[in-house]
Amino acid sequence: MASNPAAGFTCQANGQNTPGRVSGSGPSCLYQSESDPDVVAIVKSLDRLCSRDEEERASALEELSQGILECLGLDRPGSARLSKQTLLHLLRLSRSCPLQEVRGRATELLRTAQEQGVAVPRALASGPSAFIPAKQILKEESDQDILIESFLSLGRVDHIAMVMALHPAYLSCFLRTQHALLELDGPLPRHWRHYIAVMAAARHHCPYLVQQHSAGFLQAGGEESWLSGLEHAPTKLRSLQTLNKLLAHRPWLITLQHIQELVCPGAEPRWSLAELIHAVVLMAHAHSLCSFVWGCGLNPEPDHIGGYTFQPPSPSHLPRSPHSPAHEDGRQELVDGAMEVEVLMKRMVELQQQEEECTQEEMVTRFERERSESIPTAVVRGAPPDLVLHLVEEPEFRYEDFAPRGEQAPPTMRAQDYSWEDHGFSLVNRLLPDMGQLLDEKFQVVSNLTYHRMAMHEGVDTHTLRKALWNYIHCLYGIRYDDYDYGSVNVLLERTLKVFVKTMACHPEQTTARIYHAFWRHFRHSEKVHANLIVMEARLQAALLYTLRAITHYMR
Repeated sequence: MASNPAAGFTCQANGQNTPGRVSGSGPSCLYQSESDPDVVAIVKSLDRLCSRDEEERASALEELSQGILECLGLDRPGSARLSKQTLLHLLRLSRSCPLQEVRGRATELLRTAQEQGVAVPRALASGPSAFIPAKQILKEESDQDILIESFLSLGRVDHIAMVMALHPAYLSCFLRTQHALLELDGPLPRHWRHYIAVMAAARHHCPYLVQQHSAGFLQAGGEESWLSGLEHAPTKLRSLQTLNKLLAHRPWLITLQHIQELVCPGAEPRWSLAELIHAVVLMAHAHSLCSFVWGCGLNPEPDHIGGYTFQPPSPSHLPRSPHSPAHEDGRQELVDGAMEVEVLMKRMVELQQQEEECTQEEMVTRFERERSESIPTAVVRGAPPDLVLHLVEEPEFRYEDFAPRGEQAPPTMRAQDYSWEDHGFSLVNRLLPDMGQLLDEKFQVVSNLTYHRMAMHEGVDTHTLRKALWNYIHCLYGIRYDDYDYGSVNVLLERTLKVFVKTMACHPEQTTARIYHAFWRHFRHSEKVHANLIVMEARLQAALLYTLRAITHYMR
């Protein structure tokens, strides 16, 4: 995401987050106006750091250093001044730039500024994720190429990319798809695209994505007033709210009528089919990405509200992450986790060797049993944070089980009647050229992604486990594959995994460290991230299928 999350959001130097205001803790904490010539020169140097020409980058780095040193007035004691935006740029580069020379120089410049009496921000988190140790995310040298490419293309490497870089093949196609959705030619203006993503992320109370896309919205020329409440946005954008809440929480309720209300000749304001498809893919993309953000416990970016402070760390207090549960008996947990892996391995082998065939009636029964199983999710969080509350209509509208026990369920969507491969792909490609291809590549990559290992075992065929995860998500959304035995889901997905997967897919804002750490206790974090990617993409495809089916019915 080529946006500056600090744009439009400022905070006091004492750590109190306040929109539109910067204040210091004393006369030595001075900030320059963003329009000063020195600041403009610094911003230009920052932009040039993304050049693919190494000499150009080196020149930009020297210019950046010189510009900042001039602002610090090393030859004029007491005149040190730096803009807050510049300080946050430097903080971000010092924390996440994959180019070592840039990261090191940014760290040096912040240290020099601090020595000159400037109040310097510091990041509140030690790494991209509150669930995954930073050293587990950043240790892989092979990840650097894709992260460098991300930095050179987008101007930053965010926490999403850093965690996804555990799976470079997936990250590559994710970035291509997201870039096409947000930046390339299409029926919707760029600032509208980001605002639609803001509306979608707000449904899942996701400050991370709301800030990310709010910044992109402002950079694309959007009016700041729109971000203060939906009532300030154009009527045409507000007309998406019903579709937005259904896509986010209960996509199986989307009908032909919802499409007609937006695209029929009498609709006011009227959406073209191409515009609507673009908006739908944007919303579904943001909803599913919320699942990934919450499911991986992503921390705020260093330049996001909640990601930095101007307060110095307290020497007497070493904070313990609230996301890291204490384990009273780590040794016993290792033993139990190892046994779980062995049991799962045995079950996978048995399923692969199984020759017994079920009747169609039994297959349906097993699907219904899986669909209606009661899987509790975490305790509901409190009210949405202020940052997103004013961007949500009907915040009480949430996911409800597709088929609650004892209630009449909506008709199941049979994959044989409407599928991505046979129907959705061609419709998206026709109305939004190339997007169907990009989405299909992403679905294929995540479905086929394997390293032939599981926990401590190598040479493992994990196909049955990956397929069970994908089909379980579609089952939660009421989509059934006639040729799949849903008994496999119950055999391969133990209850703690189901709790995590259902929470992440259906109530992502309720995901906690406890349920993340409770499943697959002996697996690598990269394997848990892989599971998160499968859940995210399966959820995205399920939501798209219901909407695309309604659009197909409208076009008949």
